Amino acid sequence: MEQFALEFDLAPRRRVYTVSELTAAIRGVLDAEFQDIWVSGEISGVKLAASGHYYFTLKEHEAQVRCVAFRSAHRYWKFKPKDGLAVLARGRIDVYESRGEYQLLVDAMEPQGYGALQLAFEQLKKKLAGEGLFEAARKRPLPRLPRRIGMVTSPRGAVIADMLHILERRFPGLHIRLYPAQVQGPVAVEDVCRGIRYFSGSGWADVVIVARGGGSLEDLWTFNEEAVARAIAASAVPVISAVGHETDVTIADFVADLRVPTPSAAAELVICTRGELLDRITAARGQAAQAMRYRLALIERRLRQQGIDRALGALDRRVGRGLQRIDEQEFRMRERMRGTIEARERARRSLELRLGRFDIRPRLAAGRRRMEIAEVAAAQTLRLHLARRRGLLDQLTGKLSQLSPLRILERGYAIVTNESGIVKDAAQAPGSTAIHVRLAKGELDATVD
Repeated sequence: MEQFALEFDLAPRRRVYTVSELTAAIRGVLDAEFQDIWVSGEISGVKLAASGHYYFTLKEHEAQVRCVAFRSAHRYWKFKPKDGLAVLARGRIDVYESRGEYQLLVDAMEPQGYGALQLAFEQLKKKLAGEGLFEAARKRPLPRLPRRIGMVTSPRGAVIADMLHILERRFPGLHIRLYPAQVQGPVAVEDVCRGIRYFSGSGWADVVIVARGGGSLEDLWTFNEEAVARAIAASAVPVISAVGHETDVTIADFVADLRVPTPSAAAELVICTRGELLDRITAARGQAAQAMRYRLALIERRLRQQGIDRALGALDRRVGRGLQRIDEQEFRMRERMRGTIEARERARRSLELRLGRFDIRPRLAAGRRRMEIAEVAAAQTLRLHLARRRGLLDQLTGKLSQLSPLRILERGYAIVTNESGIVKDAAQAPGSTAIHVRLAKGELDATVD
């Protein structure tokens, strides 16, 4: 009886996609469902590439979608996309394989009015302007020669590095104090306000610079907050707003005592160069001397015309005393300037010493000096050892020379040899034998008779 065994595979069959196949399948679904759609949202992070394409994001409160507007699509638009603008965008959903994300290919766009951020900006601007915080009458002039400059910005990045480099180049020796603050994020407003209040309450700084690099409207929004604007307005110290690039405008720019286009420009404008200051002093000194000479010439002419010789002599003495006082004031001014420069130089040296603790070069130099000292000690030890060996060699050489047969020859002796060797006995050299005689100086050949 034949038995048949039936085998059944109950495991589900696997469908394995490659990444490309999966992306293509998703694209097919999206193309079928989202071919021609309208999307409303607020534009953020607009970037215009060299190819002419616009890249941006449409945002709502808790959602966003990346968008691309190709050059062929936006060339006929009547407006350019800007951050903070609320729009209606028409297009289709596509999948970008390289990043594995979907994006909206925008074909047309219609403005929908102000975005939420832009509307908040305009409302706060109108409110603060109504309170008079933007009035030019309340803005204070900056000190002509600030000695201490406070900065409220991020301690990392190119902004603080560029500003410090420019200030060091223009006027070395300034006292600069940085209040580290986040300029973007949830705690940025509190950090910036705390930094402004710190310099306002301490009275340390002569002027305060609030700085940040460029970015989108969201990136710069910290400086559009009412708390930051009121902290700047309430500051007891003049405030310079150096936020973003030249085209960026924030509420802080309107409230500050001075608005500059970039952080680097703030470092350029906050203080003149040391050369300019010296030129001003020289020019003022020359003008004062010229005015003094002109006035003295007028007085001398008047007195000579009146013929008051006695008064002229008294005037000469008075002028001499005045010139002496001028010389003394000049000497005091020079000493004061020299003292100021020396104090700043000492402060600079102190900072250099503090920085030098973290510099590896002194350690390398100390190691090099120890190596040189060890090398000199080794050389001295070697020379001493060689000198001792040389003295021992000289002693042995002297002893060897005293035992040398040549020293015996110098006392009148001679060495006689024949073909058999040294002749020590007369029997070894019979008659007619050729002998060789070596003297202290020279040699002789002889024959025995």
